[in-house]
Formats: sequence, C-alpha cells, structure tokens
Amino acid sequence: MRERIINIVIILVVLLLGVTGTLYFVNNGSNDNKVLENRNVNITSNESINESIAKVYDSVVVVNNYQNGRLTGYGSGFVYKKEGNYGYILTNNHVVEDASSIKLTLSNGEEVEAEVLGTDSYMDIAVLRMDGDAVLQVAQIGDSTEAKLGDTIFTVGTPVSTEYAGTVTKGIISGENREITITDNGTSYMMEAIQIDASINPGNSGGPLVNINGEVIGVNSVKLVESSIEGMGFAIPIEVAMAQIDKLENGEAIARPVIGVSLYDLDSLPLLGNSDLRVDDNIKSGVVVNSVESGSDAEAAGLKRNDIIIKVDDTSVKGSAHLKYLLYKHNIGDSVKLTIVRNGNEKELTLKLTHQIGDSN
Repeated sequence: MRERIINIVIILVVLLLGVTGTLYFVNNGSNDNKVLENRNVNITSNESINESIAKVYDSVVVVNNYQNGRLTGYGSGFVYKKEGNYGYILTNNHVVEDASSIKLTLSNGEEVEAEVLGTDSYMDIAVLRMDGDAVLQVAQIGDSTEAKLGDTIFTVGTPVSTEYAGTVTKGIISGENREITITDNGTSYMMEAIQIDASINPGNSGGPLVNINGEVIGVNSVKLVESSIEGMGFAIPIEVAMAQIDKLENGEAIARPVIGVSLYDLDSLPLLGNSDLRVDDNIKSGVVVNSVESGSDAEAAGLKRNDIIIKVDDTSVKGSAHLKYLLYKHNIGDSVKLTIVRNGNEKELTLKLTHQIGDSN
C-alpha cells in the first residue's frame, strides 16, 4: 500500500513538472514574440530630392547635333541665363562639334533651333543661344568650391538614347580637385575635375551636376572618363566653365599661352636614350626641354635644351600635360617663375607669357 502511494505521488510530481514546463515555454515564447514585435520598426526616409530636382529639371535640354541634315549625335545642356530675347545654354564642346545645325528638345517635348555662339575644346564647353520665349526655366548657378567629399549630388541628362531624356541619377562627390589627363587627337592635356559616383553615360555629357540645394556646381563630361572605368564620373567645375563665358557668348577665342618649346616627360628619358643629359637621382618628376624656338617666350626667359623644368611658381611639375595645365591658369601678359635644373644645378628663371596659341613668331 505504501509503495502504491509513493508511485502515485511520483506520477503527480511528474505531471506537475510537465505542466509547469509547458507553461514556462509558452510564456517565454510569448515574451520573445513581444520582443520581436517591438523590434519591427517602420523606417521612413526624408531623403527625397524632388524639390531640388524641380529647381533645375526644366532648364535641362537635349542637344541634337545635325550634320548635313542628318542627326549624328546628341548630348545634354542647360539654360544658365535668359537675357533680352534669348536664352543661353551651356554644354560640352564635343557634343556640338562639327554640327551644321543644332536642335534642342525641351523637357516638355518641344523642339527649337539653337545657334552655337562659341566653343572651347580645351575646357570642353560650348555656349548656345535659343529663342528666349521658349525657355522653360533658368538653372541656378552654385559654387563648387563649397562642395565637400561625400556631399549628395545628382545629374539630369539623356543617357543611352533620347528615349531616356530627363533621367536623374544620384550619388555623392567621391573626389575633389582631381587632375585628369586627357588625350585628344594625339595631344595630351590636363584638367581639374570633380569626381562623382553617379552614372554618366554619353548622352549625359553637357548636363548639369547639381548639389542638394538644386544649384549647378559642374558640367558633366563623359570625355573625362575612360571606357574601361565603371562607377566613376567627372564634371568640369562650374567656375572653370563660367570663367570665359563672356568671350564664348561673343564668339571670341580663348587666349592661352604658348611658350615655344618641345618637351618630353622625365620618365620617358630611358626610352629616348639622351646620353648627354645628366639627371640626379633626387629628381623624381619634371619635363625635359628638347628644343627651344627662336623668338619664343622660352628663349627670352633663357631656357635651353636639356633644361629640366621641375616647378612652375611653387608647384612641382608632374609632366608635360601638367606643365600646360599650370601655364593655362595664367593670362597673356603674366609672368611666372620657373625652377629648372641645368647640368645638375638648380636655378630660377622668369617666364613672361606674351605669345598665345595661333600666334606666329
């Protein structure tokens, strides 16, 4: 009898423990569900840039390049000014190059004629003029020097085909004051550019690079991007594009200095086999003067064959394209300081810029 009672007690204890365990796990599971429910937070974003886009969108146009009545290419542009009876458009030089006529497609689908007023192949910009009555919006010009690494930017343009006119791409400024070397028709030159990660395709060329406030801070140029590079775009700073805008509006050529020398980069020296040139190991970059034209600014400054130009003013020269870039920052009539190495000795020369491209000595 006693054993039977003990067995009954054991059974009751087991049953009680089982019920208690079940209740614990049910309650614990319920509490876990409550925790998970509390963690399911709805996140809302206030990062829409639609108001900024609206400030510039209708100023952007498709620039159609016609040659002998046939459409041969297109790009983008934007109205930067309306004055009198005309609207003025900024775009890339290569977008309108060799055009016999230009037609603009506006954001509302209307097509209007445009006239090329002036172009500059070095900066890759061009100014067009259209009927002022057709202008839908004038873009607000900003200041690229205020832009910082990581700032949000966007572009408006016509990538891939005109079917995608008015496409907006968004990104950030991923590099400031980039010095980009470009080779065009066998000539290398350098430009300062803003690097971005927003997509830039051929039809985006000439369109605006815009900051989060809806202000234009650059002119996009696919010409600055190598075809092998993806996810990297470049734009001409708006200050650079606008620096000579008055001359371009009047069809005047941009005066750039020419000093009258032939050069080669220091790092190409081993390939040229110039046995009469002495280069110390501590000279890491620069350009070597191969010849000097008679009557040139270089001759007047005292430059000679085998001189190594290592600095312009206080900036070290990286190569011949960089030298040209540094000289092009100056106007005709300016004087610059050249630091050279001659026969192993460093000396300074004063170079006065009196000749410009197109002059004959």
